[in-house]
Amino acid sequence: MSRKVVRSSKFRHVFGQGLKADQCYDDIRISQMTWDSNFCTVNPKFVAMIVDASGGGSFIVLPLSKTGRIDMSYPTVCGHTGPVLDIEFCPHNDNIIASGSEDCSVMIWEIPEGGLTSPLSEPVVKLEGHSKRVGILSWHPTAHNVLMTAGCDNVLILWNVARGQEMVRMDTVHPDLIYSACWNRDGSQILTACKDKTLRVLDPRKGTVITEKEKPHEGSRPVRALFVSDNKILSTGFSRMSERQVALWDPNQFGEALTLQELDTSSGVLLPFFDPDTGIVFLCGKGDTSIRYFEITDEAPFVHYLSMYSGKESQKGMGYMPKRGLEVNKCEIARFYKLHDRKCEPVVMTVPRKSDLFQEDLYPNTIGPEPSVEADDWFDGKDGQPIMISLKDGIAAPTKTKEFKVNKTLLKSTTVCARDQGNRGGEIESLRNEVKQLREALEALTKTVNDLQLQQQ
Repeated sequence: MSRKVVRSSKFRHVFGQGLKADQCYDDIRISQMTWDSNFCTVNPKFVAMIVDASGGGSFIVLPLSKTGRIDMSYPTVCGHTGPVLDIEFCPHNDNIIASGSEDCSVMIWEIPEGGLTSPLSEPVVKLEGHSKRVGILSWHPTAHNVLMTAGCDNVLILWNVARGQEMVRMDTVHPDLIYSACWNRDGSQILTACKDKTLRVLDPRKGTVITEKEKPHEGSRPVRALFVSDNKILSTGFSRMSERQVALWDPNQFGEALTLQELDTSSGVLLPFFDPDTGIVFLCGKGDTSIRYFEITDEAPFVHYLSMYSGKESQKGMGYMPKRGLEVNKCEIARFYKLHDRKCEPVVMTVPRKSDLFQEDLYPNTIGPEPSVEADDWFDGKDGQPIMISLKDGIAAPTKTKEFKVNKTLLKSTTVCARDQGNRGGEIESLRNEVKQLREALEALTKTVNDLQLQQQ
C-alpha cells in the first residue's frame, strides 16, 4: 500500500485566531464605498480605518491599546471633501499617514503621540496632480518621503512629499484603470495590474515598461499582483468561468506561469499580503469570511497550500501589521485587522511551539523603520537596500523614528524652481540647523566647565 508523503514545513500547523470581544474595536461605522482597497492600515502604534462620513470623507486613527467600544464623538481625520478611498501609514514614521480620495487629492497627515484629541482637518501636505479620484497609495519601502499614487485617470505619479512636488508622471503607460500598484523589495521597480488585462513591471524613475504580461488571468474581473521572493510575481484574478485563481510568474520568462491554481467560485477580489521573512502569502477575499495562506518555495508547484482561517462574519477590508509590531514571545508570525460592518477584529496567526524562548527560525532579521536613502538622492538614481533589524529584544527594536520634515517655503511657492536650486536651499537650511545645534552644545559645555571650576575653588 502506497503512503502519501506530506511535505515538510515548519508553517504547516500555523493557525489563525480572532481575539476576544474586549480586544476588538467596536461600534465603528466602516465605509460603505464599493472600492477594492484595504480600507485599513496599521503599524505598531496605531490602527486607521476609513469610516462613513456625511459630506466629505474621513478616517479614524486609534492607538492600538484603545480597544472596546469607540464613542460616536471620537475625533476623526476629516479634511477631504469627497469619500476617502485608500490610506497607508508611512513605513519610516509611525505618526505619518497618507490618504487618497474621490476629491482627486492626496493628503499627508501627522498624528500626534497618543492619538487624536480633536478632529484633524488641516493636512501637513496636500498633493494635487490627479484629474480623477485617487484610489491607490504606496510609500516607497527604502527611500524617505517618496509616495506613489494612482488614480482613475489612469495616471501613476511619484511624489517627493517633503517638497510637495510631483517628480515623475506616467500618463501614457496605462490605457485603462489601474487595479493595483506596488514596489519591489528595494523600490527599484513598480508592478501594476491594469484593466486592459496586462501586468507591467516599470522603471519608476524613467517611467518606462521593463516587461509585461498580457492576460495573466482570462477573466474580466479585477486582478491584483505583488512582488514575492526572488523578484517573482504573484497574481490573483479570475478565470473565464469566474473562478478565483492564484498564479506565480517569473518576470524574466513571462510567457508561461510557474503555477496557476484555481481556488473557488466566490466573486470577491482576493487581496494578497506577503511576508518575505517566512515566504507565506495570505489571501483575503473581500466579502469572504476566511483567510487562506500559502507557502512560496523554490520547488514545484512553488505555491503550497497551508491552511485556512475561517471567521463568522464577512470582511469588508483588512489591515496587515508590519513584522516589528508582532509579539515574538507568542510565536506570532502575522496579525490582521479584519473589518466588519461596525467593528474591527484583530486576527492572530501563530506557529504552535512549546518553548517561550525566541525562535530564530521564525524571526530572521526583518525590515526596520529606518530609510536607507533620501528622496532627492533616490530620484537622482541612487537605490538603497532595506535596513534590517533583529526582533530578539522584543516588539519594538531600538531604532530612532525618522523625523518628518516639510520644506514649507517650497510648498507655499507657486512657481516650480529647478531641482538643483531646491537641493541647495535644503542644504543651506540643514547647515543652519547644524550651526544652531553646535552653538547650543558649546553653550552647554561652557556652562559645565564653569560649574566644575566653581566646585574646585
